[in-house]
Amino acid sequence: MANFEVIRDEYARYLTAEKALSAHTVRAYLGDVDSFTEHLGRNCVDTLEDATLAHIRSWLATQQVRGGARTTLSRRAVAIRLFTKWAAKKGYISIDIGATLATPKPHRTLPGVLTQSDAVTAIDSMATRATEFDTPVAIRDVAIVELLYATGARVSEICGLDFEDLDFNRNTIRVLGKGNKERMIPMGAPSVKALNTYINDARALLANEKSERALFLGARGKRIDQRAIRTIVYEALSALEGVERMGPHALRHSAATHLLEGGADLRTVQEILGHASLATTQIYTHVSTERLRQAFKQAHPRA
Repeated sequence: MANFEVIRDEYARYLTAEKALSAHTVRAYLGDVDSFTEHLGRNCVDTLEDATLAHIRSWLATQQVRGGARTTLSRRAVAIRLFTKWAAKKGYISIDIGATLATPKPHRTLPGVLTQSDAVTAIDSMATRATEFDTPVAIRDVAIVELLYATGARVSEICGLDFEDLDFNRNTIRVLGKGNKERMIPMGAPSVKALNTYINDARALLANEKSERALFLGARGKRIDQRAIRTIVYEALSALEGVERMGPHALRHSAATHLLEGGADLRTVQEILGHASLATTQIYTHVSTERLRQAFKQAHPRA
């Protein structure tokens, strides 16, 4: 029977080569495997074949006692299930001991939201850099971030935009959301301006025979993909001081929250975001309430 170190090394190669996971994710998964095998060692279990579901549960319970968050426990449960499934397939264990392991449900957390001033700062900084470098990609990036914040659209919806989906007479875009449901979303003057600049000054420099009618293009002329947009947003928001790492969904959350803070009713925000249920949209009322509470605590002398 192979020892833990040999199994770990082979599993690392599997995660990297076959699953094509990022280096960060591979480190996290291997860290969970190391933690679990160390737990087995402390319980006098010398081979993976001797491990049981009870050992996995006791390992997770130990993490919880040490103060592990429910989100962390949930991630570790997923990680160890993937590991035991792989180990069973490779013959390192006779049965998949993690197959019936339940995943701890994480608490529903409030989404990360930018302040209105941070949103303006991030977009203005991008616009300044685009003016400085004056490249098609930089101009495109400003239009994408402006549109994400202006409309609260999902990244997939922005990727799917064609020219026919723009209506500059009404200043709206038409997106195809979840369940193949179309909806019209209004956009403000700054996003309209950024879009026009991109279309008039930049898109043609990115386009080729592969571009077809796609609005936003990647560096090779094809329709831009979601990974590229996530990278654009991460870089745009990374310059903000005191702001935790946020991606495109932060712009969607921020747009919804700022609409509510500005007086928009819940049904309107639901329609803009394309939520099937009003209950999904209601989380943003909690976000706004929490922001008010924090502002009160910071500002009121008797808070």
